[in-house]
Amino acid sequence: MTANPPIARPKLVLASASPRRLALLQQAGLDADALLPADIDETPHRGESPRAYATRIASEKAAAAVKLRATQPELKESFLIAADTVVAVGRRILPKAETREEAEECLQLLSGRQHRVFSAVSLITPRGLERRRLVEARLRFKRLGSTEIEAYLSTGEWRGKAGGYAIQGRAGVFLVKIVGSYTAVVGLPLHETVSLLAGEGYPVLAPWFAMA
Repeated sequence: MTANPPIARPKLVLASASPRRLALLQQAGLDADALLPADIDETPHRGESPRAYATRIASEKAAAAVKLRATQPELKESFLIAADTVVAVGRRILPKAETREEAEECLQLLSGRQHRVFSAVSLITPRGLERRRLVEARLRFKRLGSTEIEAYLSTGEWRGKAGGYAIQGRAGVFLVKIVGSYTAVVGLPLHETVSLLAGEGYPVLAPWFAMA
């Protein structure tokens, strides 16, 4: 028997500097050839739903990264992935907490109740076509005491995180129930991302064969 011949793969660009999203791609056996984080205005529009907001921001991140990609000829024929994750209580979009006060307000709001996480993915193909997916997960946290909230805030894990928490970190102990994709809550729904890539001809399984 002969080994499977290596398959030349197109380059893959991640429009994010998030270590979590990069690690999730690597979990699927995919390596990003470049990181092109996009600096955009993430202010929600008046009356915008969490679902619409997540989808719009992912698309705008992708569009901004495409402009950056155009300045790097070696990435011209690459696939580009952008994503956005939104934590919501009802129609209220919780912020990506930047201050201790914001994080504390988020945790108090999430304490003992159900909330939703929307994770949107935008894939830009080498031909410039956009493919999108939106994933919704429902979660419920235990009722949090003031000491638990204070202890979590002291870890600093909340900084820059949607809803003021990182589910893959210590906040995992607060989770009572989840319905939906865990990887979407972390920041990149793997099933949907890989399906988008495979649907556009990206050899997502080639690295798996290379490990044999």
